[in-house]
Amino acid sequence: MNDNDITVNISIVIIYVIAVCLLVLLIWLMLFINRRFFSSIQKKQQGLHLKFFQRVSSAIIIFGGALLGLSLIGGVDNVWQSLLGGTAVVTAVLSFAAQDIVKDILAGLMISIYKPIEIGNRVELEDGTAGIVKDITMRHVVLQGMDTTYIIIPNSKLNSMKLVNLSFNSKLRAAAFTFRIAYDADVEKAKEVIKEAVIASDISVPGLPVKGSDELVYADVYFKAIEVGSLKLETTVYYESGTRSEVLISDINTRVNEAFRVNGIDKPYMYVNIIEGQEERTLPVIKAEESATDIERETRQTARKKRNR
Repeated sequence: MNDNDITVNISIVIIYVIAVCLLVLLIWLMLFINRRFFSSIQKKQQGLHLKFFQRVSSAIIIFGGALLGLSLIGGVDNVWQSLLGGTAVVTAVLSFAAQDIVKDILAGLMISIYKPIEIGNRVELEDGTAGIVKDITMRHVVLQGMDTTYIIIPNSKLNSMKLVNLSFNSKLRAAAFTFRIAYDADVEKAKEVIKEAVIASDISVPGLPVKGSDELVYADVYFKAIEVGSLKLETTVYYESGTRSEVLISDINTRVNEAFRVNGIDKPYMYVNIIEGQEERTLPVIKAEESATDIERETRQTARKKRNR
């Protein structure tokens, strides 16, 4: 190898290094523009779909940049041949592994388009999971539970589950409360006491729209069911989005519990009624040495005495 060949090789390496650096700079610049673009939109309006499409566009930029970088080394055709020209086993394994990823991305797209949930909504899932929607990625939705607890749910799972959105199309959040009282408690009094306790709270706000008006009112308390051992009352409490749900729940439960105590409204307790017969009798004690014949004879005598009565 002569000096000219070495010089040419060094030049090619330098060109490749410069090209890779420029490509990395281009990817970083496009990601920066993409982030600033969506941030400017989110200042005007918040939306779950904006977060999802921001992450999708970022993934497309990174994937396209990586593909372009590989094409600089071996050409696009060689890249695709390398990616798709493996054995059938490898292809099957990769396809199987990508199923969940594709399902989550498509489910995230459906959630973003049809918007059953939004950022700040309080939702309850059919498996009992509850929280406030904080974020969505290409693969999962993030719910905030109590305090600093965050619940990560795959998009495909969330999209296939039944959920209750307690603040759908509303700037306010809502929480459903269930209270149980004893059978002999005054139902109307209990409903009145619960509503007064909700109104007295510094956290709750009127949130139920009045038909034909822009006015918002506090929700009524409803007698929902007669259960085994208790009467079931339910109501919905509205509160501002800046308030943590556990703070509201603790405040309302404390106020209602105290109001029940002050107003003499009994809460249900589990108990068992034991009913004894009017006639008590003592069963004979059978000694071990008594034969089976003696036992049978005593049994027949007892039965004969009962018939004579």
